[in-house]
Amino acid sequence: MSRARVTRNRAGDSAVVRIALIGTALVLAVLLFGAPLAMVFSRAFALGARVYAEKIGDPFTLHAIWLTVLTSLVVLPINTGFGLAAAWAITRHDFPGKRLLTTLIELPVSISPIVAGVAYLFLYGALGLFGPLLGELGWRIMFTVPAIFLVSLFVTSPYVARELITVMQSQGSDEDQAAISLGAGGFATFMRVTLPNIRWALFHGVVLCNARVMGEFGAVSVVSGKIRGVTETLPLHIEVLFNDYNATGAFAAASILALLALVTLVLKTISEWRLSRDG
Repeated sequence: MSRARVTRNRAGDSAVVRIALIGTALVLAVLLFGAPLAMVFSRAFALGARVYAEKIGDPFTLHAIWLTVLTSLVVLPINTGFGLAAAWAITRHDFPGKRLLTTLIELPVSISPIVAGVAYLFLYGALGLFGPLLGELGWRIMFTVPAIFLVSLFVTSPYVARELITVMQSQGSDEDQAAISLGAGGFATFMRVTLPNIRWALFHGVVLCNARVMGEFGAVSVVSGKIRGVTETLPLHIEVLFNDYNATGAFAAASILALLALVTLVLKTISEWRLSRDG
């Protein structure tokens, strides 16, 4: 057999393998992601658009949506600021405890959210470490909205920092040092040199952080108390509706989270495309 024929056979085999792998991936994607999404929306609209609107317009559902959005509005700016500060410190400076800080940033990803919720309960609950002192001061954190903010901050704190650290380490600090050598101050260097170079990595981290905030269930379920109309976020409210045998209401509320997930996926794809193009 000639060498050219062997090469063509190998190319044909590679094409067959590639098509088979792509087809398998598409089938699995449809079964694992497309089918559940189709089920959510079909069950949500099973009784018609009017019933769907009534379920979404339920006061408890609206409050759950509002509290989920409020949590995102509180958590995102704080974790964005923390991520920027941590990434700047780790990638641009050497200081004692740098490795420890890097490890602590990864901690929320490595432990279960339920464990994080229980830890906060043992710290700030009525029988926790700081609970009695807070009770004497007239403060109650657990089973309130601030408790939801606290655990959401913890479980989502790594996302912005991790994205920025990776990009800033790959870019290096040559441009920053050049700007400083030309007389630019630290703030001017960050705003005019560093931030434009990391804007899409920052956007990507914020999108991931927002998706985790809105979908967080484990930690929030421990510290919120699941008080209907008070401390129920949208994931908790979906569980309550399902346990109450209100399947249509549960799927209607779930469709809101599904839409948020689809929007997040689109934004994540855009940010990854820009990162790869800029990279």
